[in-house]
Amino acid sequence: MKSSNIGGQAVLEGIMMKHKDDYAVAVRKPDGGIAVQKETYHSITGKWKKLTTIPFIRGVFNFIDSMVLGIKTMMFSASFYEEEEEEKALTDEETRKKEKQESVMMGATVAVSFVIAIAIFMVLPYFLSSLLKPLIDSYAVRTVIEGFVRIGIFILYVLLISRMEDIQRTFMYHGAEHKCINCIEHGLPLTVENVRKSSRQHKRCGTSFLFFVLAISILLLLVVRVESPVMRVFVRIALLPVIAGISYEILRLAGRSENPLINLLSKPGLAIQKMTTKEPDDGMIEVAIEAVEAVFDWRAYEEENFHTSADI
Repeated sequence: MKSSNIGGQAVLEGIMMKHKDDYAVAVRKPDGGIAVQKETYHSITGKWKKLTTIPFIRGVFNFIDSMVLGIKTMMFSASFYEEEEEEKALTDEETRKKEKQESVMMGATVAVSFVIAIAIFMVLPYFLSSLLKPLIDSYAVRTVIEGFVRIGIFILYVLLISRMEDIQRTFMYHGAEHKCINCIEHGLPLTVENVRKSSRQHKRCGTSFLFFVLAISILLLLVVRVESPVMRVFVRIALLPVIAGISYEILRLAGRSENPLINLLSKPGLAIQKMTTKEPDDGMIEVAIEAVEAVFDWRAYEEENFHTSADI
């Protein structure tokens, strides 16, 4: 099976799909219609875009790009559900001012998200495991426990947010995104019926990426040792780009390989996806199909890789 190289993300009542530099957001509007916006994404690396192609380095920049694009598309989808007392046409100056404010908001959101994520998933588990020092002398054992605490916090976080109604619907759209990609990559015409019977789990999912980050952090922290508690916190933060780079390469390989070892390594992430994806309804699948078709010629892909006509 050849990877389609399609990536995506669930947004508020919709889905974003990305292929190469193009991305499209399809949103189910309050009136029942589907709005689709297609644009070209410009990486944060700017003229140094080559950084997104260098192995073990590209993972860091691609992760940041994914966060920026995710927040941008989430804000776009949310705009259809904003309650406004009155609508009016904006002047060019007002439009530029609004775009600037949104850009600042996105930057601040990404920065705050990073700080919170580092505090909860990297620093907090270290302090919790350090409380065991009087009982467990071995630094290696405490580091392994720290890793499992980190994974436990992540799973607990997913379980808690999944109880929210809006998040449950987002997870359903997440499932529709995976089902569409699996439908295409298994040589089936992209129809509601075929998407419905496709799997909602995919090895290239961001959930699996996060699991790899958490698991690989255990291995690296067993190798990189320092004595000072302050330096231990610093090392956990400083190693994040390295951990992300390695995790991205494993995720990328998983999406292109059916090697038994790779499949085994992918199983924990796929298991967690059962929590972050839910079965979508047909309306959600229709939205996902609209997003895919805006950025990807799936018929040409299937004719090239499966040597069959994809006419429907």
